Amino acid sequence: MKFTKEIKIALVSILGIVVLFFGLQFLKGLSIFSNDNSFYVAFSDATGLSESSPVYANGYRVGVVKSLDYNFDPQGKIIAVIGLNKQMRVPRGSRAELASDLLGNIKINLVLSDDPLHMLAVGDTISGEAEVGMMSKLGAMMPAVESMLPKLDSIMTSLNKLLADPALQQTLRNVEGTTANLEATSRELRVMSASLNREVPTLLTKTNGVLDNTQTLTANLSAVDVAAMTAKVDQTLKNVQEMTDKLNSPDGTLGLLMRDKQLYRNLTSTAADADSLLIDLRENPKRYVHFSVFGGKK
Repeated sequence: MKFTKEIKIALVSILGIVVLFFGLQFLKGLSIFSNDNSFYVAFSDATGLSESSPVYANGYRVGVVKSLDYNFDPQGKIIAVIGLNKQMRVPRGSRAELASDLLGNIKINLVLSDDPLHMLAVGDTISGEAEVGMMSKLGAMMPAVESMLPKLDSIMTSLNKLLADPALQQTLRNVEGTTANLEATSRELRVMSASLNREVPTLLTKTNGVLDNTQTLTANLSAVDVAAMTAKVDQTLKNVQEMTDKLNSPDGTLGLLMRDKQLYRNLTSTAADADSLLIDLRENPKRYVHFSVFGGKK
C-alpha cells in the first residue's frame, strides 16, 4: 500500500498534535495514563488556584489539581478536583489550605489529621481554607503599610535635608578629626604600656626594698619599750610641774624675787644710782681719781 503525499502530511500532523497534547499535560504536571485517586476540595475563595497547581503534604508533592468547578448552590463553593498518588492515605479530619510563595504561585497544602484508623475514601470531599501564613499576614498589613507611605516619604525628605545640611558635614569632619586624635592617643598609650611593661620589674624590685625597710622599721618600733619610755616622760613632766610649783610659790627664793615689789623697787633704784654714778664718773673722773707723777695736794 502506497501512501500518498497528502496522507503522510496528515499522519505527521496528527502525531504532532498528540505529542503537543501530551507535552502540555506533562508540563502541567498531569498524566493522561495516570491512575491517581481523585478527591474533591471545597473552597469558599480559590483566588489564584488553577489547574495543574501542585498539592503538597508535609512539604512533599503528592498530587496536582486536575480541574476547578463552581458549585452554583447558595453557598457558592469552588470545587477543586485533585489527583493524589495511590499510595497517599488521607485521614479523616484533614483539611486543605491554599498557600502562596514569594513569587505568588498558589499551591494546596494538605494538613493531615492524627487519625490513623479512619481514612477518606476515593471521591470524598476535603474541607478547604486559606492558609494564615506569612503571605496572608503580609497582605493584611498592606493597608497599614500604605497609610505609612506618606509619613515615610516625609521622613525621607527630612532625612535628605538633614544630609544636605553643611553643619552635618562639618560634624562628620570633626568626628574624623576626633577619630584621628583617638588613634594617636591609642598609639601613645600602647607606647606607654610597653614602657611600663619594661619598667614594672624594676619598680617591683624597688617596692620590695621599700617593703623590706618598712618591715625592719616596724620590727624596730615593736622592739621599743613603750612602757619605760612613757614612764620617763611622765617623770620629766612631773619634775617640770614641781619646778613650776616652786616658781609660783611665795615661800621660795625665786618666788620672792618674782613677787616682792619692794625688792623690785630697791633693785630698780640701785640700778638707777649705779647708772648715775657711772655717768658722773665718766664726766668728772678727777673727782674720784687723783694721779700725779711728782705728788700733789691732798
